Amino acid sequence: MGPRLGPLIVTSVLARARPDSDGAKLATSKPRGVLAKRIGDSKKLVAFDDSTLGEAWARAIVARAAKARAEREPSAGASPYVGPLTPADLLAAVALDSDATLRSPCPSHHVDLCWGSEGEAFTADEKAVAACAKDLDRLEARGLDVLGVRVAIVCTRKLNDAVDAGLSRFDVDLHTMERLALAAREEAGDHIYAHCGKVGGFGFYGERFGPLAGRLYTVLCEGRARSEYQIAGIGRLAFLRDADDSHLIVGLASLVGKWARDHLMRRIVRWHRSHVPDAPEASGYHDPVSSRFIAATALVRKELRVDPRCFERTSIGKKDAATAKSAGR
Repeated sequence: MGPRLGPLIVTSVLARARPDSDGAKLATSKPRGVLAKRIGDSKKLVAFDDSTLGEAWARAIVARAAKARAEREPSAGASPYVGPLTPADLLAAVALDSDATLRSPCPSHHVDLCWGSEGEAFTADEKAVAACAKDLDRLEARGLDVLGVRVAIVCTRKLNDAVDAGLSRFDVDLHTMERLALAAREEAGDHIYAHCGKVGGFGFYGERFGPLAGRLYTVLCEGRARSEYQIAGIGRLAFLRDADDSHLIVGLASLVGKWARDHLMRRIVRWHRSHVPDAPEASGYHDPVSSRFIAATALVRKELRVDPRCFERTSIGKKDAATAKSAGR
């Protein structure tokens, strides 16, 4: 069961393993030692009210990628890259889609419901960012070079549109992973080996492909713990149970994704609090605080004509139940 409020976030980290090293093994193993304190399942390492670690990782990876790009493509007289100056800059740097694309479904009278950035500031201090940067250096020294991070954002409106099209959350989640895999393949310039968290505990993915539909693929294995495919022109995609906890590279993506979702959810809360100051700090998940938040802000949404499809997620199950109830009247 996904959250009630806020966007679906799917995140990828692109890394290159040096052939003569244990980089590939490192990427697909559980973090050990000092790395285990800063990389792993985001649900275990950070809470909704503290996504500082994910922010620090995002800032460190973006700065590292920019530095590498500047070294490959030096520009005479260019100033040293100092990294994103605001959370909005950071989000733009990691987002898979452009700002214009992300805002395109928004009603003009409440676009700031999700995209208002006034008053935002980083919460991770420079010490935390430096610690993550040092960890990235450690990984590179062991043969795993982290090249970048991408965050795919699927807003509530698009999730509800997908339901209308007959797509489940599983479908949207899977198709978004496929988009990230295609982007990684393009950026890498070579075949990739994508390690993904299991979507909904499913074992069979090929017949549900979206962006990858139509490509030739070979089933390498399909089961409860692991489902893996060789896809023509792309490489290998493996869907793994508990990958956030058991695969360093997936855990790292999980942390950055958690920061992005929490940050975007805080925007939604902040917009409502500008009209209802005592509205609770909601996570958007299925919990009592989020339920109170929805109830406390219902009137202002009605008064300001907030499109309900932009606020709370529905599902195929909810839609079918509502249709059945309507038909029974």
